[in-house]
Amino acid sequence: MSIDVASIKALTFDVFGTVVDWRSSLIREGEALGRAKGLKVSWTAFADAWRGLYQPMLEQVRSGAMPWTKLDDLHRMALDQLLVRFGVTGLTEAEIDHLNRAWHRLDPWPDAVPGLVRLKRKFILTTLSNGNVALLVDMAKRAGLPWDAILGAEVARHYKPQPAAYLTTAELLGLVPAQCVLVAAHNGDLAAAAALGFRTAFVHRRTEHGPTQTTDLRPTRDWDFVAEDFIDLAEKLGC
Repeated sequence: MSIDVASIKALTFDVFGTVVDWRSSLIREGEALGRAKGLKVSWTAFADAWRGLYQPMLEQVRSGAMPWTKLDDLHRMALDQLLVRFGVTGLTEAEIDHLNRAWHRLDPWPDAVPGLVRLKRKFILTTLSNGNVALLVDMAKRAGLPWDAILGAEVARHYKPQPAAYLTTAELLGLVPAQCVLVAAHNGDLAAAAALGFRTAFVHRRTEHGPTQTTDLRPTRDWDFVAEDFIDLAEKLGC
């Protein structure tokens, strides 16, 4: 262990992929809609395509090509494109909105809630996510995620990996980056946080992108902590 655990005050969490299983959840939501409406769609392909538009949409905001736009609205712009691409017709506005809010109803990984409950005994727990506040609050309420605060991109009005997303989160907790750990399943996210002085914890999520995932299968740097899941992370942090 490279750092004194007693110096850590807050654990800040990437959410999509790290805390919740977005892919299986979107497939579940799409299949339910397909059954109800008689739609013949590969919801696996649809879910992957939707997530595939995530970074390109964020980059439009980060680059200044688009003004600040919350993630719910970026998801809806992407969804409107995909409904055309996949030939999905006959949905009402209410049904499209409900599908877009599938992101509010993502299921946690099995270890997420029990692991967070243990970690909360010792640390402040907050989101450090690109998700907007309403999305993350709805998700937490449904899934039982015991956050102490909902912070991240919308609060900072900057999307990761822009520095303000990380630094504003620490500042609002009254902490310096070295007192915060970013917990994430993504090496790139951890690298951006580490460059700003955050401590880092890599958690394995080997099936975030499905059974043939090829990215983030292992830590690519010597992060402060490496854990199999949140239960293992709690063990490593003495919770």
